[in-house]
Amino acid sequence: MSSTELPETRTAAAPPASRTTRAVRVADGEELRSVSLPGLTLTVRSRPGAEPGLPPALYIHGLGGSSQNWSAMMPLLADLVDGEAVDLPGFGDSPPPDDGNYSVTGHARAVIRFLDSGGRGPVHLFGNSLGGAVATRVAAARPDLVRTLTLVSPALPELRAQRTAWPTVLLAVPGVASAFARLSKDWTPEQRVRGVLSLCYGDPGRVSDEGLRYAVEEMERRLELPYFWDAMARSSRGIVDAYTLGGQHGLWRQAERVLAPTLLVYGGRDRLVSYRMARRAAAAFRGSRLLSLPDAGHVAMMEYPETVAQAARDLIVDHGGS
Repeated sequence: MSSTELPETRTAAAPPASRTTRAVRVADGEELRSVSLPGLTLTVRSRPGAEPGLPPALYIHGLGGSSQNWSAMMPLLADLVDGEAVDLPGFGDSPPPDDGNYSVTGHARAVIRFLDSGGRGPVHLFGNSLGGAVATRVAAARPDLVRTLTLVSPALPELRAQRTAWPTVLLAVPGVASAFARLSKDWTPEQRVRGVLSLCYGDPGRVSDEGLRYAVEEMERRLELPYFWDAMARSSRGIVDAYTLGGQHGLWRQAERVLAPTLLVYGGRDRLVSYRMARRAAAAFRGSRLLSLPDAGHVAMMEYPETVAQAARDLIVDHGGS
């Protein structure tokens, strides 16, 4: 990989990580491990395939999410792929990167280094939101690492963002995240979770009582992390910066360079990535398939896991699987 394919973006160093004592939830059938690489440590959630020798898959979450965002969908494909979901640096149970680089390019480098270190590629690559932008960069820069590409509401540049997406954009402004943290200090974890669900789900009522409880527990854990708001702010800034890049490093230009068979999933009730971007994305990714879910929000793989998994299964099977 040449440096011209993924231009480096340096930021100030992030505050040192301090591990919380709260345990990260691991669903039945999942395994959690830590992978140490030069300059970063990644937590990886595995859903081993139903039998040995299945092709590998890698799942990448969005802004503020974690590998748990794929827990509902991974078992639905376990007969077809050997699945792993990564916590991006500073999210989930992964500590911040040593260089404090939360740009889309920085996250893409982390994913590439992880795949290279384990010799796991090429993989069936999945990405949601920020993870979709990261996966696009990976697929464009390292086509040898990607068999198929499935993008759920990928964070690709929009000329006019929806008003409901403005708070995420504002997090990129220096000082806003810390100010919001102070203003919302009296909010309960449940209030925060319900706010996130209303933003990310087409119908928050689809979340079960058990799912809500798990989400609140995870929010409680994250709020104890000293770098939580910094990771959110820097990654938001990374998305905004990626939106302004032009030339060969622009995300739309890189989408045109993707060679892997691609599935695009868009929700009609998405409040963060506009549904109107589906047509442009379908034109940019050559020979792509488009799954439109009118009632879905921003995280269709959580809201309609069976439907998204079936579309991904069709893509994988049609292109040889292994």
